Amino acid sequence: MKGLKRAAIILQLVERLRSQGSWCGETHIQKSVYFLQSLMEVPLEFEFILYKHDPFSFDLGEEITAMIADMILSRQPQPPYGPSIVPGEGSQALKERFPNTIASCSAQIDFIAKELGGRNVVELECLAAALYVTLKAGETESPASRAPMLRRLKPHVSERKAEEAIAEVDSIAQRARSHRSEVGQPSG
Repeated sequence: MKGLKRAAIILQLVERLRSQGSWCGETHIQKSVYFLQSLMEVPLEFEFILYKHDPFSFDLGEEITAMIADMILSRQPQPPYGPSIVPGEGSQALKERFPNTIASCSAQIDFIAKELGGRNVVELECLAAALYVTLKAGETESPASRAPMLRRLKPHVSERKAEEAIAEVDSIAQRARSHRSEVGQPSG
C-alpha cells in the first residue's frame, strides 16, 4: 500500500490512538505502525530497522513529515514536552476520499490502538524491541531465551522488565491471532 491510501491508514491510527488516551508523539506512531504491520498484517510496506535499540522506519518518519506538510496531520505543542501529532486541516478530506481503505483496516487499527494507546514511550519502546526479538528469534524460542536477547538490545532494561515485555508481546500476539481469525484475516 502506498501514497494517500497509506496516509489514510496512518491518519486513522492517529485518531484511534488519541481516542485511547495516547500522547501520540512520533514514537507512539512509529511503534504502533510497527505492531500494525507486523502483528495485524496491514500491508503498509514500511521498512523497519533496528535503530538505537528498537525498530524504527525512516520511511515512516518521512511519511509523517509529508503528512504534516500536506496538513493531513499537525504538530500540537505540549510544553515542556515534545509535540503531539493530531489530525490536521486536510484530514477530513482524506478520510472522505478513502472510506473503503480505512474500513478495510478498521478492526486491525482498533485492536492496536486499544493494546498500545494508553502506554508511554518507555513501555512502547520496550514492547517494540520485544516484538522485534520475537520476530527474529521466532515465537517457538522460549521467553527465557528471548529476554536476554532483548537485554542485549536494551541493556538498561532490567532482567525482570525484559521478561515481562517478552511475556506481554506473546500475549498481544496471541490476542492478535485470535482477533485476525474473528475478522476473517489469516492468522499467519
